[in-house]
Amino acid sequence: MATAIQSQGVVTAARRRSVGRLALATLGWTVLIAFALIEILPFAFTVANSFKCLPAVQSYPRALIPVPPFGVSCVSEEGAPLPARAVSTPTTFNPTLQGYEEIFDAKLPRWFANTTFFAVVITVLRLAFDSMAGYALARIRFPGNRLLFFIILGTMMVPPVVLLIPRFIILKHLAMLNTYQGLIVPLAVDAFGIFLMKQFFESVPGEIEEAAMVDGANRFTMFLRVVLPMATPALTALAIFSFQGTWNDFLMPLIILSGKSDLWTLPLGLSFLRGAYGETLRWHAFLAGSVLTTLPLALIFFYFQRYFVEGISYSGLKG
Repeated sequence: MATAIQSQGVVTAARRRSVGRLALATLGWTVLIAFALIEILPFAFTVANSFKCLPAVQSYPRALIPVPPFGVSCVSEEGAPLPARAVSTPTTFNPTLQGYEEIFDAKLPRWFANTTFFAVVITVLRLAFDSMAGYALARIRFPGNRLLFFIILGTMMVPPVVLLIPRFIILKHLAMLNTYQGLIVPLAVDAFGIFLMKQFFESVPGEIEEAAMVDGANRFTMFLRVVLPMATPALTALAIFSFQGTWNDFLMPLIILSGKSDLWTLPLGLSFLRGAYGETLRWHAFLAGSVLTTLPLALIFFYFQRYFVEGISYSGLKG
């Protein structure tokens, strides 16, 4: 009898713990979903308003679905665009591509091509130079090795804004302003990439390189054919970080490329687009450009999101 009562008590306690864990997990998921919705909602409004005409954006910016009764008429009876001040009562509105048509007429294809070119070239150069520098700091012992590493770490503590004016002066003396190389060369190497690759290379067992040396491989061969293929996760994480940072960079293109519109990137072009129409900002065109700027990075993030986590763990920044 006592044994049965004890067994029943154990089962009851186990059920309570199970219910408690389930309730805690449900609460956690609810909080995460709520925060995810809060983060996604602004982008959802941006996408919805990019498919509206200007009067509809100005009259009903909070309408996620551009259909009656939330919209307004976008054209007059003669078929001409209807000014925002002429709209008095909500009528009907269908999704339109007016914003995307206007933004494509404003050199957006050229800005998109420039942004892609800069992001790809800078990413490739960082993969090459950061990996070689990280390997040298991790494996090659030379006088001042640790001092050089600490200097590189120190540059990560300097705010990027502080470096804008010195970079501008140097590039001006080198006649590299308003040129492709003026933006590519200063960003070809970064301290975070060196730090990331060094941390990964230090986790590679040294016995692998010793075996390659026994087979007659020199240092460069070991790096290129043995160690570098093992660093694929770290290289992928570095590529994502570099591509994302270059794609969204605004200050460097503003300082270096602002004098030549044919070299503008998407963030820089959209910023100048804000003042291109006088006092009235063409919100539907501006939001359409924002969607086209954000969408490639959003797709890259959702496809390679696990590499972001791996990159943080390799760099030692987690926790």
